[in-house]
Amino acid sequence: MSSAAEWPSTSSMLPTGEASSAEADLRALFGDSMAVFASMAGPAHLLEAANPTFFAAVGRTEEARTGLPLGELIPELAEQGFITLLDKVYRTGQPYTGRNARVVLGAGPAAREAFFDFSYEARRDSGGNVIGVRMLGVETTQVIHAQRLAAEHRALLEQIARQAPLREVLEGMAQVIEELSPGVLVSVLLADADGRHLRHGAAPSLPRFYNEAIDGIATGEGVGSCGTAAHRRQPVIVSDIATDPFWDDFRDLADRAAVAACWSTPVLARDGQLLGTFAMYHRTPRHPTEADLALAGVFAGTAALAMERHQAEQARQAAEEREKAARDDLAFLLNASTALGSDLDQSQTLQRLASLCVPVLAPLCAVDLIERGRVRRVTVVAPTEREQQLLASHVPLHDAADDAVARVLASGTTEVARRTPTGPGPWHELHVTGYLCVPLVDDGHTFGVLTLLATGDHIFDGHIVALAEELARRAASAARNSRQYTQRVALARDLQAGLLLPDLPVLPGAELATHYHPAGEGLEIGGDFYDVFPLEDGRWAFMLGDVCGRGAHAATTTALVRHTARAVAPLLPGPEAVVHAVNRALINRPDEHGTGFVTLVYGHFTATESGLDIDLVRAGHTLPVHLSTAGSRPVRADGTLLGILPVPHLGTCHLHLAPGESLALYTDGITEARNLAGEQFGDDRLTQALTPAPQRASAVLEMLSLAVQEFTAGSAMDDDQAILILTATEPARSAAEPAGGSVPTARPTSDRDGLHESVAVPQL
Repeated sequence: MSSAAEWPSTSSMLPTGEASSAEADLRALFGDSMAVFASMAGPAHLLEAANPTFFAAVGRTEEARTGLPLGELIPELAEQGFITLLDKVYRTGQPYTGRNARVVLGAGPAAREAFFDFSYEARRDSGGNVIGVRMLGVETTQVIHAQRLAAEHRALLEQIARQAPLREVLEGMAQVIEELSPGVLVSVLLADADGRHLRHGAAPSLPRFYNEAIDGIATGEGVGSCGTAAHRRQPVIVSDIATDPFWDDFRDLADRAAVAACWSTPVLARDGQLLGTFAMYHRTPRHPTEADLALAGVFAGTAALAMERHQAEQARQAAEEREKAARDDLAFLLNASTALGSDLDQSQTLQRLASLCVPVLAPLCAVDLIERGRVRRVTVVAPTEREQQLLASHVPLHDAADDAVARVLASGTTEVARRTPTGPGPWHELHVTGYLCVPLVDDGHTFGVLTLLATGDHIFDGHIVALAEELARRAASAARNSRQYTQRVALARDLQAGLLLPDLPVLPGAELATHYHPAGEGLEIGGDFYDVFPLEDGRWAFMLGDVCGRGAHAATTTALVRHTARAVAPLLPGPEAVVHAVNRALINRPDEHGTGFVTLVYGHFTATESGLDIDLVRAGHTLPVHLSTAGSRPVRADGTLLGILPVPHLGTCHLHLAPGESLALYTDGITEARNLAGEQFGDDRLTQALTPAPQRASAVLEMLSLAVQEFTAGSAMDDDQAILILTATEPARSAAEPAGGSVPTARPTSDRDGLHESVAVPQL
């Protein structure tokens, strides 16, 4: 900006007498201002006078410039219509005012865009005639640029606020700066998480080969402008790349990219963490102005905001992905646990284990067990039948040192590798590229191995290994439960069989049918029991009872009742005495053998010419039912529970069964069986189901069982069920009878679902 002292040289160029005192004042005023002033004469608009700001604004020096037509001095004005405006003002004498008028000054690479507020006013002589035009103006370029910068900056902030992709924000920012500062080439590099390397972020005007070459450069002293700025955490200005030692390793690259200067500013987070760098390149050596440095600072801050927002969004997404992965893993393991525990059979459990692994954890899976010192492959899963056959055909050796399965069986630790397993196997045919062997461990003992095989690009990372180990742990637990369940069921079945009749006896003049079904899954010994055994003089004893409770105590009590009755019945006069003896045995049993009560129907029967004579005692049990041609009716016999009172109230009931008539004994699991609506089967339905009564024990049993099944269809059985049917048959013929007679015997005719039946048939 020139001072007023500079003006005499300009004033002296004015024609004598042409400069009025007012114009002299204007020249003096604008000589010290940022305003531009020019005075032109005649229709050719000869430049008579101008202040230094005018010449600086139009990019010319003031020497030897006055006295020339303005169109010749600044020819680009004619192309943009400004000379035409001067012509109009000169002709009409009317002033013209322009606001933020855009003008391009200069030509070619040196051209610059500028904006002005200006006015053209006619100059008149003393007679009022127009003799020229005076121009007054103020350059508004900086204001326009500031407004544009604010608008673009606001747009970038809006992009950041709406979480636009980081690359889109950085590309937009670089383009804005390059538009606001012609000749500038912008580059933004992003720091790795460890802050040791810089990655390409955005550089829309730099050559692709240059961006690729500096992508991943290290941060450090002397590593170009950007690497050094990132290392120092402060701006680095290189005005001439050709001579600066920071660019020794990159000078040829910069020469190929035709860049000669680079000013780099580190982009830092609020906590000081390095986020990246913001660089401004130039084609020619150049030192930055204060405006350049301010622009770099503003947009480095904007880049920091965008990068921090991007990192926060990435962290949020990563956290959500981890949370989703954790939920997915938990859901997978929960579903797996349900599937593994759905069938209490070890082979089914291990088959489900293999199916769960494919294809979630691996494309191929095999499960091997060690049995009697040898390895047995129990299941395989593969995408195709051929692959399944290949995988199933390979069985590892237990003591093979070069086999992964054998090593895992021996060590009890997981083995994983990104290669084919050692030792022989169909690895080439299956295209195996890796394996994962996980031990199946029960109580510290490795009893099997889960083998997962990778193909193609599939790899076993830490996540898959952890899932496979947890799945194997749960499968081993489920397999252990399956084995224990099988063992308990077998034990309960064997014990229960010992408490029931192994075979139905041959009865004189009678048919016998029995049924027993425990509640639940057969893991515990039931509390229901029955027995039939011979006495002296052709008499037979029978009983059916129910022990309070289940399990070992019930088994102990059942054995006590049965064995006591069998021991004392031959020695005592009748059923009532036997039941009293049983009660005394229950009262005197040790507490550790149980203290529950017992309900019992016990009786003796003798075959006669007219059927069966029966004496029975009912001790708190369900009422027996007498089935005859007259209908079905309960047998009224009073008696109290056993095992409670030292001397229970008992009474003997006498009953006769004619041939074809039956006595039905049952436990409360029959009458208390419920349907889906919660109703009990009850005594009335029982007697109705047995009316009219068949004349065969097997038919009576089948009729009653079918009625209960139909009533309870779809509902669970809550209690054990036991039934004993005793049916009188025609009397046995003596040996003196004519040929063709028959001798009664008995044989089982069915044994299904706990049903035992004995029927008297002629012996041929």
